[in-house]
Amino acid sequence: MRAIALCGFLFLVPLAAQAQMRVQEYPLPRGITAHDVWADPAPDGPVWFSGQGSGNGGRLDPKTGKVDLIPLGPGSSPHGVILDRDGSAWFTDSGQNAIVRVDPKTREVKKWPLPKETGYTNLNTAIFDNSGIHWFTGQSGIYGRLDPRTGELKVFDAPRGRGPYGVHATPDGTVYFASLGGSYVGRIDAATNKVQVIEPPTPGQGARRVWSDSRGLVWVAEWNAGNLSRYDPKSTGRGAWKTWKAPGERPRVYAVYVDETDKPWIAEWDKQFMMRFDPATGKFESFASSSGTANVRQIHGRKGEVWTPESASGKLVVYRYR
Repeated sequence: MRAIALCGFLFLVPLAAQAQMRVQEYPLPRGITAHDVWADPAPDGPVWFSGQGSGNGGRLDPKTGKVDLIPLGPGSSPHGVILDRDGSAWFTDSGQNAIVRVDPKTREVKKWPLPKETGYTNLNTAIFDNSGIHWFTGQSGIYGRLDPRTGELKVFDAPRGRGPYGVHATPDGTVYFASLGGSYVGRIDAATNKVQVIEPPTPGQGARRVWSDSRGLVWVAEWNAGNLSRYDPKSTGRGAWKTWKAPGERPRVYAVYVDETDKPWIAEWDKQFMMRFDPATGKFESFASSSGTANVRQIHGRKGEVWTPESASGKLVVYRYR
């Protein structure tokens, strides 16, 4: 069941849950095609998104619904967006084959182009480690690092070639990325820049995105297999992994995010549901979009809120919970 109210608010009864959740929708200008989203940690702070279809960095004011669009440059097609400690927005811009930073106060755009010899890398996603190094992935088969203090940028060939996709860091600063094409999780050694390949138990699972919880457990969205998996770096062998199949006949798990209560959220594409998973019970709660087809490609949040970009419907959506 679900009940819909006007004025941008949508009240949903979870399809498999005990409690209600309040949802608010923010329409975006046409042609933006928001791909990734990142919420400032401050309550009511801005929410940034990558306008992949328009070549813009986007900033939403949740209090007013105002959308501010910042052109990133000729040929821009940003995929990922993250914020640094100062609130600047960083975009992995596949169109410009560059890392792009936007100053939130001046709107100044600064670019770090990848070396020409790397060719087109299909830049994907990025994260900062605890030392302030900006790590990024490219689906063409690369990962890299940028030191914002010196401007030094390095690009490395990924194991098994094409596929590096989502990337995240654990609380201790260890960086992990998922390889969609390679079907593995990579752990980066920041001292050597080398990658350790970690094999999920499901062959050909299509690891697409990763996210760490507060304990350093790494959660993996498996696109091909339709699984949500968890890797424990402190364990060894197959005992380091636990895997749960998402509900549905042919689930496709695109994105994963872990909220402040250590509950993972996933974007499931077969039924077009947002789902919240409870590790204690092994159960999923499901939430349907008011648009039918949402195509949520990334999830982010802050205390009491989870934000999603609905790339198919042209809006940002926030799920507010206690």
